[in-house]
Amino acid sequence: MSGIDAKKIRTRHFREAKVNGQKVSVLTSYDALSARIFDEAGVDMLLVGDSAANVVLGRDTTLSITLDEMIVLAKAVTIATKRALVVVDLPFGTYEVSPNQAVESAIRVMRETGAAAVKIEGGVEIAQTIRRIVDAGIPVVGHIGYTPQSEHSLGGHVVQGRGASSGKLIADARALEQAGAFAVVLEMVPAEAAREVTEDLSITTIGIGAGNGTDGQVLVWQDAFGLNRGKKPRFVREYATLGDSLHDAAQAYIADIHAGTFPGEAESF
Repeated sequence: MSGIDAKKIRTRHFREAKVNGQKVSVLTSYDALSARIFDEAGVDMLLVGDSAANVVLGRDTTLSITLDEMIVLAKAVTIATKRALVVVDLPFGTYEVSPNQAVESAIRVMRETGAAAVKIEGGVEIAQTIRRIVDAGIPVVGHIGYTPQSEHSLGGHVVQGRGASSGKLIADARALEQAGAFAVVLEMVPAEAAREVTEDLSITTIGIGAGNGTDGQVLVWQDAFGLNRGKKPRFVREYATLGDSLHDAAQAYIADIHAGTFPGEAESF
């Protein structure tokens, strides 16, 4: 069952869940059908992530997805969602130029999609921008540790926050909290470092590859439920093998057509 007991989840419910020691659940979603299923299952937050560039649009990197593309996907998710809090990523190139650019991008997302919040990557260096977005009345989820939009400057998919760099992780997290973020994603950081950050903050931490000491967890649903049949990150637990099921179903459909058994009497008028 969900960690949050509410008919319609608001940002305040995440702080309440942390105070009460309740874990929160987050999944990505990029379309109405998956959003409806996950919402009815009881997930607390749906993230329309820029990971759509990879798992929906087939691209190698998240850097190429545009705000227009994100808005189309987010509209579909919000239409189908009744309970979960919907958060939308601000993609690369929509907030780095200036705080004004970031506010304008966030306003577009909120106005055109009906989402409840935006997510933005970065630590201390992005705190002022987050404060400006929050001051505009828009809730923000932060994202530190491994930040996919900075994959080139980070040297690829590398665990962050090890050793001396754990101090930077805490500094980044504190800066985001002080800037007004109501939650922060911790990606690919050592479990102990993530636990320390979680204990240090009063806002919700959401882990992905960050151990089980965070306040909640998020996974890309195509990884978690096996739609992606390729290699998956170490931190993914596979709860289903939908890719294999769809493959087998497609083969059965093709075989029925070739055999002349579909459509049959039951599917005919």
